[in-house]
Amino acid sequence: MEKYSQFRDRGSGIAPFFPVTSTAAGIYLPVHIFLFLFKLPFFVTVATTYFLFLQWFPLGSLLKKAILWMILGIPGIWWIDLQIDGVKKGSLAKKHEGRVPQPSNVIASSFTSPIDSLYLAAIFDPIFTVSYPHTRQVQEISLLSAILRALSKPQEHPPKGARMTDLKTLLVEHPQRVIVVFPECTTTNGKGILPFSPSLLTTPPGTKIFPVNLRYTPPDVTTPVPGLYLSFLWNLLSRPTHCIRVRIAEVVYNTSKPTDSVAEKKDRYLTNFLENLGEDSAMTSSTDTLASLSDQPAEVNAEEKRILDKVGEALARLGRVKRVGLTVKDKAAFIDAWSKRRR
Repeated sequence: MEKYSQFRDRGSGIAPFFPVTSTAAGIYLPVHIFLFLFKLPFFVTVATTYFLFLQWFPLGSLLKKAILWMILGIPGIWWIDLQIDGVKKGSLAKKHEGRVPQPSNVIASSFTSPIDSLYLAAIFDPIFTVSYPHTRQVQEISLLSAILRALSKPQEHPPKGARMTDLKTLLVEHPQRVIVVFPECTTTNGKGILPFSPSLLTTPPGTKIFPVNLRYTPPDVTTPVPGLYLSFLWNLLSRPTHCIRVRIAEVVYNTSKPTDSVAEKKDRYLTNFLENLGEDSAMTSSTDTLASLSDQPAEVNAEEKRILDKVGEALARLGRVKRVGLTVKDKAAFIDAWSKRRR
């Protein structure tokens, strides 16, 4: 692994992009094979039925959540270790007000596995977004797209033609929904927190931002390397149970103010552009129309950096890991090197 030393964080030596090695099954291999073959048809049938058909029907949030919990339950994900900052274990029912995400709140979540999106959907029924390192705008996506994105290659910039918006606009459009942001922009193996996208800085000042960290036991269901669909399914379905360790930090508010007059003009232009759209058009903008907004580097001032650092430090503390300096660009380079090694 010496030739991959450049993909370790210089300060801590942490390698957030390396896949987690599964524990050898040994004499229990036949049991793992049986569990995989037994669970696979049920998992594929329920997941396919939901994502191809049922999600388009007006089933209601409660029924959809029940189906998503069924998808989680088939692989054995039924043990959830939930802990909330400021709430003692056993007293959650009495002191949960304002400490868990509610509609019109923003979740800044860690991003390590396709299960992240599935679990968050089963609990909060949120709107999912994609963040990019060089823009404050986000791309609204479906649950299925969020799941598949955890198995996809990292992207530094939005794809051509992607419809971009910001968190402030999404909160206005969906006042009864939670908005989920993955500020690291790409998946890791859960051993470090990557630098954040500035997309969180478009959150209105009075909106609650909840840092949420999810960790898994065993940890081999994380997907830092894209495209390993079969490996992920094997790790997910060949074990009797999985545990999700969910940690929710105290609320963070975006109290920063942009000082760049150019950025302010861009924000006003975007707001006016969105307000003037017709009813038959989505309140979003394409990367072609707003290329000047998304292509330029998203600079942040000291106050804005402090807000991003506060959320990043909360996620690192919740996950009992450290923040690292490796970026989405570094992960893309790692994937290229890793792919050449496997050929």
